[in-house]
Amino acid sequence: MNRFSDHLLLISSLKANDREAFEYLYDKYSAALYNVINKILKDEALAADVLQESFLKIWKSIRAYDPTRGTLFTWMLNIARNSAIDAHRMQARLPVHLCIEQAQDADTLYAYATLPIFDLADLNQLLDQLNPEKKQLIDLVYIQGFTHDEVAKMLMIPLGTVKSRIRKTLAQLRLCFDSPQVSVSQI
Repeated sequence: MNRFSDHLLLISSLKANDREAFEYLYDKYSAALYNVINKILKDEALAADVLQESFLKIWKSIRAYDPTRGTLFTWMLNIARNSAIDAHRMQARLPVHLCIEQAQDADTLYAYATLPIFDLADLNQLLDQLNPEKKQLIDLVYIQGFTHDEVAKMLMIPLGTVKSRIRKTLAQLRLCFDSPQVSVSQI
């Protein structure tokens, strides 16, 4: 039996910067976190780098972890997922002239060019307010990185329907972001 099988002992050891506790944490959770990161990025080498960055963030901010707000794994998962999303966004940022050349159509270019810059916690709250269909479309295109065409085939709905639903949902989210007093359900 491992000395860190007691969750409270593990947390207190982590907060005391116990190296053995961090090694245990890495051994126990790195595979699960890597799978989540790799699912978002679809690039094994980049996923490995983001995993390392995530554990560095976990190590540096472990004192901020509050067990009353959720499990340690959920807290770590959020750090890893947000790091992967940030890395995905950094990969997606291209100079405007390259975006214009590579955009499949005007709708795709418009969607990327008009995405607001925001806090991920705020985004997650807004996305949770969307109906499941809209949330799924935004997740597939902007979080998981599928093209509109891939999403249309995956969900077996017309490409034009996918594009118009995404465009309307982005407009809805943009309005909520510009006017914080407006919720998604009010639109």
